[in-house]
Amino acid sequence: MSPSQTRTAPTTALAVDYRQPTADDGMRLWEIASDSKVLDVNSSYAYVLWCHDFATTSIVAEVDGHPVGFVTGYRRQTDPSTIMVWQVAVDDNYRGHGIAGTMLHRLLDRTQRSGVVAMHTTISPDNAASQRLFESVADARGLRFERRDLFAAEQFPGAHEPEDLYILEPTVSEF
Repeated sequence: MSPSQTRTAPTTALAVDYRQPTADDGMRLWEIASDSKVLDVNSSYAYVLWCHDFATTSIVAEVDGHPVGFVTGYRRQTDPSTIMVWQVAVDDNYRGHGIAGTMLHRLLDRTQRSGVVAMHTTISPDNAASQRLFESVADARGLRFERRDLFAAEQFPGAHEPEDLYILEPTVSEF
């Protein structure tokens, strides 16, 4: 199923635990990304390293002790109050249970304790499911949701869609 297709609501509640990743999760995150058939899959080493170096800005969802989803992110060097979400993935067998949205909410909750107030991500124009996911998180948290052009297709080797920047941040009050 492509990420743009809708799934029906789950019929049973799923017991999902959410936690920071460890380096031992790297291989499984790589498998989930690879199996997604839609993510740009990084090297297995990159996932192990990510789980080691960016654990505090990433999250893993697990069922019965087995990782079934993840969000990788990092704090922007130029603006540490912003978390940049690199990838969101949920194993196909566990989609439709609200895991992706819960991971984003829990990641924001955790990183807010260290000063994060905004979330950014990039999404290709054809990925309506991811656009809806981030918009729903923004709506639920009362955050402004904005899209901006970021990377053109010509900036990537081979066939790659453009990547638009999506911004979830507090609304600034005018005085």
